[in-house]
Amino acid sequence: MKLARRRFLHLAAGVAASPAVARFAFAQTYPTRPVRIVVGFPAGGTTDVMARLVGQWLSERLGQQFVIENRPGAAGNIAAEAVVKAAPDGYTLLQIGTPNAINATLYTNLGFNFIRDIVPVGGIMRVSYVIVVHPSVPATTVPEFIAYARANPGRINMASAGTGTPQHIYGELFKMKAAVDLVHVPYRGGAPAITDLLGGQVQVIFSPVLESIEHIKAGKLRPLAVMGANRSDLLPSIPTVAEFLPGYEASGWQGIGAPRSTPAEIIEKLNKEINAGLTDPKINARIVELGGSVLAGSPAAFGKLVSDYIEKLAEVIKSAGVRPE
Repeated sequence: MKLARRRFLHLAAGVAASPAVARFAFAQTYPTRPVRIVVGFPAGGTTDVMARLVGQWLSERLGQQFVIENRPGAAGNIAAEAVVKAAPDGYTLLQIGTPNAINATLYTNLGFNFIRDIVPVGGIMRVSYVIVVHPSVPATTVPEFIAYARANPGRINMASAGTGTPQHIYGELFKMKAAVDLVHVPYRGGAPAITDLLGGQVQVIFSPVLESIEHIKAGKLRPLAVMGANRSDLLPSIPTVAEFLPGYEASGWQGIGAPRSTPAEIIEKLNKEINAGLTDPKINARIVELGGSVLAGSPAAFGKLVSDYIEKLAEVIKSAGVRPE
């Protein structure tokens, strides 16, 4: 894993094999035809919405259509494999996110290696997650919840959107850090998991803020803490988990990737335009509405974030013995 991680960071640094003069000339004219951004999830979800937002911005800036192509299935693996097999010419890109970091370890029989075969282009957003409990749980803070869980081992049900989803893996990370025994209950998506949490069939979920915010505002669910390094703009009064459990950090993220060997100059051109878009007030406001924050930076910085998450989540997946459904 460490060798593969170094390779991923090496790709992120922009090393390309073609002659520098040819690459520069190609990048100067790029794009000369429509570009596909492949999304591994259905239309209408946060991943799709962000891809379309960034695609529209790039279309306006670069004078060619950036067309969104939804290829849902296998937790994003179908889309990833399609992009891996595409020509590395900048005309096929991949909307990447936390599920790709999980899949890199969770699935052992893929026809590609995400770290080796996808080069990072740039980040778009971080997605805030929050620990939410049913009002019947006698805890209003993380320390109180940990104490309650330790006093009731194996009796608290932890919902998720499915085995191997971020909700599940982030819950397993909490179990490891807090030394508590929660029972994982997987659902087919976040909506049914939230429905059963509202009904009291399960007691806790490690949820994207956007999926639970309205129920929190209505007083039907209780937030204990947000899970990222910083507080959420949508829940500014709610503390982070790390304020009580040092070392715990878990947030979603999204960005753009490209096939290995895509010319470095094209990667840099796309990165520059994406970062410019992230300073646009309308795009920034939409990211906040979706429960996130802007994730701008260089390809190398984004590559480090991705590789760090792959390494951290691999430890959780292996320790908890998580297997794909």
